[in-house]
Amino acid sequence: MSTPPSTAQDIAVLEEQQARLTLPRFTYDDAWRLGTLLVELARERRAPVAIDVRRGPQQLFHAALPGSSADNDAWIDRKRRVVERYAESSLLVGTRFRAKGKDFDTASRLNPDLYAAHGGAFPLAVEGVGVIGTVTVSGLPQVEDHALVVEALERFLADA
Repeated sequence: MSTPPSTAQDIAVLEEQQARLTLPRFTYDDAWRLGTLLVELARERRAPVAIDVRRGPQQLFHAALPGSSADNDAWIDRKRRVVERYAESSLLVGTRFRAKGKDFDTASRLNPDLYAAHGGAFPLAVEGVGVIGTVTVSGLPQVEDHALVVEALERFLADA
């Protein structure tokens, strides 16, 4: 997926990712491990990204790699708010709107200065609890931001 997804099949793939990437727990140490794993993956690719991991409103991890800017932090905040509001990945939310032929910025009736349904923010869900936080990457095209987060969560769970 190099262009933003917009079909029912794309929605099914994104829903499956979200269901599969549920965590058994999420501690401060887990936030550090996930954040540093994302930094390692981004450095390997020389990706100019900013990375954010939160539990509720508390930022537990943040990193800005070479080539990223304060604009990436603003995108992180906008994408994170979408996850907090919908309890789904920012890419899934945007894909649901596109699949209906709608533009998120107008159809959601949310302030686009505060909300962006672009890929890169993913809910941190704990088994038996639900969504407790977010992990967000900004700096690549939105589908690549999303893919980086998914890859990191897959590796994180494999090592858990």
